[in-house]
This record gives sequence, C-alpha cells and structure tokens, in this order.
Amino acid sequence: MVGMLDVSRAECLRLLAAGRFGRLAVALSDGAPVIRPVNYRFDERSQSVVFRTTDGSKLQGVLHAGEAAFEIDGVDEAFRMGWSVIITGVAEEVTERTEIRRLDALGVIPWAPGTKRHWVRIRARTVTGRRIIRSGPVPSESISAA
Repeated sequence: MVGMLDVSRAECLRLLAAGRFGRLAVALSDGAPVIRPVNYRFDERSQSVVFRTTDGSKLQGVLHAGEAAFEIDGVDEAFRMGWSVIITGVAEEVTERTEIRRLDALGVIPWAPGTKRHWVRIRARTVTGRRIIRSGPVPSESISAA
C-alpha cells in the first residue's frame, strides 16, 4: 500500500534546517520561470532560506520578481518513497552589513566556482511538504527497473 502524507510545518522546517542543497524557482524579467540549484542554509532567526550568489539571472530574477519558491527533497528510488518541502515567500538581497556578517557565520559554501558576493533571503511565507510512504513489498517491476 502506498500513501501520500502532508508533512507538518515543524517537520518541514526541521528538514530545511538539516539540508544544504535545494532549488530556487523564480521568474526572470521576461516572465520566464527559471530553476537553479543552490547551496543554502535555513536561518531560523529570520525563518528564511539564505544563499550566496553572483551577478546573473538568479540575482536579477529575485530582485525583479520580489518573490520566489524554494524546494528540497529526499528520494529512495529503490523503495519508491520520498519527500519534498516547498517554501514560497518574499525574496530579497541582504545588504545590511551586520546581517551579512551574521549570515557569513552560517557557513554556506557554494559548490559553483567564482566569488558569490550577494546574499539572498527567501522569507518562508508558506511552507508545505509531502511524503510518499509505502507499507508492504515494493512491486517487482520497480526492482527490475533499478
């Protein structure tokens, strides 16, 4: 038996705090949506996802749109189970020096090369999560496909 469960806000925030890699979704100035991978931290103090970036489409999209979505997930392909968390909210560049120093202490280490001078924050206005669960054996077609 397979089920889909809603994940509580508290559990979603715990998963966000434990993660380090997710996907930013934002509309570019021409209205086209873009999804970009980012290394992040969940900043409990501001209830926000924060990440560092350089000049480019991510930053320009965030500054233009003023809103963004962010998603993380966990998948177990062998057992066809997983979960996802999505936040949406106000997106902004962090420019206040004291706040930047505080965010620097969170230890966000981007994987992509280059200097990431800009901090971006997405304040978690909505937080939703879902989990696919399974009880019983995994269907044989999923085992043979793996």
